[in-house]
Amino acid sequence: MKAISYSRYGSADVMEYGDLPDPKVGPDSVLVKVRAASVNPVDWKAREGYLQSALEAVFPVIPGWDVSGVVVQPGVAVDEFAVGDEVIGYVREDFLSRGTFAEYVAAPVRTLARKPLSLSFEEAAGLPLTGLTAYQVLHRTLRIRDGETVLVHAAAGGVGSMAVQLARHAGCRVIGTAGPHNHDHVRQLGAEPVEYGEGLADRLRALAPEGIDAAFDTVGGDALKASADTLAPDGRLASVADPEVFSYGGKYAFVRPDPTDLAHLAELAEQGFVRVHVDRVFPLALAADAYRLNEEGRTRGKIIVAVEWES
Repeated sequence: MKAISYSRYGSADVMEYGDLPDPKVGPDSVLVKVRAASVNPVDWKAREGYLQSALEAVFPVIPGWDVSGVVVQPGVAVDEFAVGDEVIGYVREDFLSRGTFAEYVAAPVRTLARKPLSLSFEEAAGLPLTGLTAYQVLHRTLRIRDGETVLVHAAAGGVGSMAVQLARHAGCRVIGTAGPHNHDHVRQLGAEPVEYGEGLADRLRALAPEGIDAAFDTVGGDALKASADTLAPDGRLASVADPEVFSYGGKYAFVRPDPTDLAHLAELAEQGFVRVHVDRVFPLALAADAYRLNEEGRTRGKIIVAVEWES
């Protein structure tokens, strides 16, 4: 099969497009014919070696954890999916090797759910990691409640835009940080935009003088500090970007595959409560360019890599 891979840690320049062996399908997995995968910042951070302490790399590594595609072969113990089923997945194992930037991926059933029919394959590929991250942080870590004021950083980005929509669906007032060029987009998602940068804490206090009930940090650094400084007396703080959150009494979160959560997100997408904004689509052969664009940090929504198949 054709795939993107890298055989050493480094920049996007270490990524290669070429032939690799087809994946073997374990008893509890299905072989998915990949239609689309999405780029996430954690992918290139792993490629550059920042996750070595947690995830062993078995080279060559095929990057990517998000996928949408079609089941072409179920494992012998699988009765959840059949040939022809359209699925989405957050296909993460406890090591780096068998990712989704390929024509095929062997995906454990614990990482999959049925694809929302109303979403294209490109849109659906952008849902799993960002949606699961947002859902699990909001509902399991921060435990948001109806009527609370929730702060979401980088509200126009992949995780941020999902968090805004999910918090609004839960009945919360949402304040979202974003650059001025993304403020209209953030309003359309349902949040009140506020510019990040110097003076952020003062701007947040002006919008929420009684304090923030729950703050979701996706940026770290100064944004994390501003979040901590503007919490309500019983406010909660969580970060997916900066372990320094512990020093502020908050929690650090890392998304995990969960088929029940993923199926719930797919249902919300099918019902129109959450949507995926696709910023740009690249062919598989140009996945390195997709990563370079993501590393610039200015993406609105998701960058997608699509696999071309003859009909």
